[in-house]
Amino acid sequence: MAAPYDGTLEKLDAYRWRIPVASRDDMRVDGIIYASDALIADVVSGGGPQQVANVATLPGIVGASLAMPDIHWGYGFPIGGVAATDVADGGVVSPGGVGYDINCGVRLLASDLPAADVAPACQRLAAHLFADIPVGVGVGGPYAFNRSELRQVLADGARYLLQRGLATEADLAATESGGRLDGAEPGAVSDQAQKRGADQCGTLGGGNHFVEVQRVAEVYDVAAADTLGLAEGRTTIMIHTGSRGLGHQVCQDALKSLRHVPHRYGIALPDRQLVCAPVDSDEGRRYLAAMRAAANFAWANRQLLAMQVRKSLARFFGRGAEELGLRQVYDVAHNVAELETHTIASRRRELCVHRKGATRAFGPGRPELAEPYHSIGQPVLIPGDMGSASYVLLGTDEAMDRTFGSTCHGAGRVWSRKQAVRKASGRRVDQELASAGVYARARGRTSLAEEQPDAYKDVHAVVECVTSAGLSRRVARMTPMAVVKG
Repeated sequence: MAAPYDGTLEKLDAYRWRIPVASRDDMRVDGIIYASDALIADVVSGGGPQQVANVATLPGIVGASLAMPDIHWGYGFPIGGVAATDVADGGVVSPGGVGYDINCGVRLLASDLPAADVAPACQRLAAHLFADIPVGVGVGGPYAFNRSELRQVLADGARYLLQRGLATEADLAATESGGRLDGAEPGAVSDQAQKRGADQCGTLGGGNHFVEVQRVAEVYDVAAADTLGLAEGRTTIMIHTGSRGLGHQVCQDALKSLRHVPHRYGIALPDRQLVCAPVDSDEGRRYLAAMRAAANFAWANRQLLAMQVRKSLARFFGRGAEELGLRQVYDVAHNVAELETHTIASRRRELCVHRKGATRAFGPGRPELAEPYHSIGQPVLIPGDMGSASYVLLGTDEAMDRTFGSTCHGAGRVWSRKQAVRKASGRRVDQELASAGVYARARGRTSLAEEQPDAYKDVHAVVECVTSAGLSRRVARMTPMAVVKG
């Protein structure tokens, strides 16, 4: 049973709110929530501060228990939560700090296609992509891996696909961590998880996952946009999905196997959904090995989807992918825990950084970033809802100092899926979107109702918060033209 949150919330400045460490006996650090005056009411009503306070009790946590402005209720950790634990000081890793959809993330493709030329064909294009891309819960794709091949996917992620002619070096260079986390162990992934993933690599899935055709509506930083291959008035394609059933099973297996581990190590938790293990323990290392393998699967999944999107667009426009100028801008992970070195109190420390519904936003000069990102900072891809906009941002030095190099990951829900379906009763969400120039196709009977624009926070307000707080800087804004969902 979680300890009660007493409602204490101190405003630090225009974009930060604090839950003081003294507000609960079991908190080890403050809770810090990034939100504007316009967003804080939704944060509080959604129960997020309770979970931020709970996370602040984890052994080894340093800095603060953090939440981005897209925060909403999640399993154990809030979605939008960030927490770092010191490995050498008994720091723990918690599956609830990663989530069920391990390495759910976003990939952005740029093109030379003028959006003005694409827009009149978007109704047909949405139908074409819907027919070509495997979408929907439980739907398999054209790529089936045998047991040996799947283990290679789990070990090497998108890099394995390079050997199969299904990825390019340019794709991998434009992917966070090169599309592969070191330390993945296929043997740590259960047979059941591997069975669930055998035919799902290269599939979109359901829920909030999508392929979206977009128009670059505004460029804020011309030099950075040029470096990333973005230009106002051109067409982009955004892909949002994760590790599918395999990742879900890895999380489920971990929650079960770690159930009694906190007691074994003398760890008291305010919420059993925060089940955890010391990073430097057999149990902690095993979870991290399985989580990394699932993350690698997700990168391979988005890589195969990108290949299918390229082929589909080439068929639709009757020109090759190279002639269309299709190229990868970047690919980012949302739900991962990574071992990183950060400076805390003037000392370099190895931390286990949990980002659940949050994006890595490393600033310029960080050694993990290859060129051209080493010079400008890591790209951050922020999808909004189907009716508004998405953003490309860059990581900053301030994010390194304040949030372990982290920022928001999207707009964030304000309605549950059940609420959204109820509020859509008697309406045609597809027709509402079409009247605004956005053509949507979905496999699920209630998918468009669940994902209707009003179910989400204002992405412009979320981005305004993280950019004004210094956690990211704007590069470009894209608006939707066609959407395919599960």
